[in-house]
Formats: sequence, structure tokens, C-alpha cells
Amino acid sequence: MSKVTVVGAGNVGATVANVLAHKDLVNEVVLLDIKGDLARGKALDSWQQAPIDYYSTSLIGTEDYEKTANSDIVVITAGIPRKPGMSRDDLISTNAKIVSTVTESIMKYSSNPIIIVVSNPLDVMTYAAYKVSELDSSRVFGMAGILDTARYRAFLATELNVSPKDIQAVLMGGHGDTMVPLPRYTTVSGIPVLEMIDEAKLDAIVERTKKGGGELVKLMGTSAWYAPGAAAAQMVESILRDENRIFPCCARLTGQYGLNDMYLGVPVKLGKSGITQLLELQLNDDEMRLLHNSAEHVREVMETFEGMAIV
Repeated sequence: MSKVTVVGAGNVGATVANVLAHKDLVNEVVLLDIKGDLARGKALDSWQQAPIDYYSTSLIGTEDYEKTANSDIVVITAGIPRKPGMSRDDLISTNAKIVSTVTESIMKYSSNPIIIVVSNPLDVMTYAAYKVSELDSSRVFGMAGILDTARYRAFLATELNVSPKDIQAVLMGGHGDTMVPLPRYTTVSGIPVLEMIDEAKLDAIVERTKKGGGELVKLMGTSAWYAPGAAAAQMVESILRDENRIFPCCARLTGQYGLNDMYLGVPVKLGKSGITQLLELQLNDDEMRLLHNSAEHVREVMETFEGMAIV
């Protein structure tokens, strides 16, 4: 069986570790944080849950990167949320330094891991991890689209009074207000969603999806963690089981959709070697325009990051 490391023992990281333990996919999950006792405490709490929920995966909390040695998959959730008065550039600079340091430390002890980035701003942090790790881009990608798509599907399930299990959808672009939900690729048990809901209601759901993270911050005073943690764990599961499931992930584009050398949310297959295929959908003119608009916003953040010369 395999070994998975989760870097960052905050709400999202701890949820990733706990969900993975429940799936009983791996022998060991290492939960690492600069606050070692926090990581040890959350790992111990999850391990004490094992006799109740019947799983065998052991959890280890640590601040020592040596204990991450020979990890097959590393999930990076480390970073700080944007605080009042903090500029976007401040957030990029702080989190890019954190993600870069984490990636360097991971690569000292694991030669060819798959790295899944969850830290924000997601698209640029994934790019930073890719640059520092020097891994093939098929092995470095980000979690955002699965979460955004899940929110979209959950809102549709509520509106249509159906099970969210029956809703399939594709969502592309950057993680944020410029994300691109695709109603044309949204179905309910194979039925096109536009046959079940009027366009005005669907547009309202799309707008709510774009602001889904902000809605939760307003309600709780902090970012979400259950759904993001479960989304990252679902990616790990598809890789470890070599399922080749198709998910929207933040992946490096090399000409697809007319975009090059940037990370953006697109549908991919996830298997044992990471991204086994990047799918290029036949977008119409409106969809392509929205995707390129989203890419332009991501590119602006990438240029800010490049100007900082952190990597």
C-alpha cells in the first residue's frame, strides 16, 4: 500500500487526512505542520476514531519532513488566508514562499511524488510548486474544480429537489469569480439540465457558485474545510486506485484551448501516474471567450508572482 503526506494541519489539511483514513486506502497518512503538537493532536484524534469507524490507516503527526520520506502523494494545504487590510500581492508573496519552502522540503525526502496543491491563490501556488519541484507537470496539479463543481451540483440538487449523486457537471477556468461553469455539459441522470430548469434560475445558481467560497466566509468567518478536504481526498483516491476518473483540476496547459505555459482548471483523467490525459472539450465561442477571460485574470496574478522572483 501507499504513503500519503498532507502538509498543513489546519481545518482543510486535517479533513483531508481524516477522509483518507476513512477510505482505508493507505498504510500511513503523515500530517505535517510547523505546529508539530497541533499535527500530532489531530492525527491522534483521528487514530482514536479508527476503532469506532473501522479503518486501519495509521496517522502520524509531525513537524519533521524526514518522516514524509518516500511519500507517493503529497497534498499541500499550507498557507494563510487573506486577512483584512492584506493586499492580493501580500497574499501571493507570503503563500508562494510557504509553498516553495514546503515543496523544496518534500523533494529532499521523496524523489518522484505526485503533488496536489490546495493553497490559495490556487492556480499560481500550483505553478510555484511545479517550478520548485522540477517534476513533470502531469505530477503537479491543483484542487479547485472539484470543489467548485461540487458546490454547483449541490445548489442544483437543492433547486431541483434531486439527489446530488445524479448530477454531473463540468466547470473550468480559474478558482474564483472568473470560473466558468458550463451548463451545456451539465446533466441530471443524463438529462440536459436546461430541460429541467429555466435559464434565469440556472444563471443565479452559476453566480452563487462563483461566490461560493465567499458565502461560507461570511457565514463562518473563515474558509470552508469539509468540502475542500473531501475533494482533495477524492483526487488521491482516483490516483491510488488508478481509476482514471475525469475531474476538473488545475493543470498546466501547453497549447490546449489556445493557452500556453499556465495553470488553469480543465477536465483531466487522474490515474496512478497523476494526470494521464488532459481533455480538450469542443467549446463554443461564448464558452471559449469566458475561459480566456478567466485565463487573463490568472495570467495577471502569475505575472505578479513572476515579478517577485521567489522561485
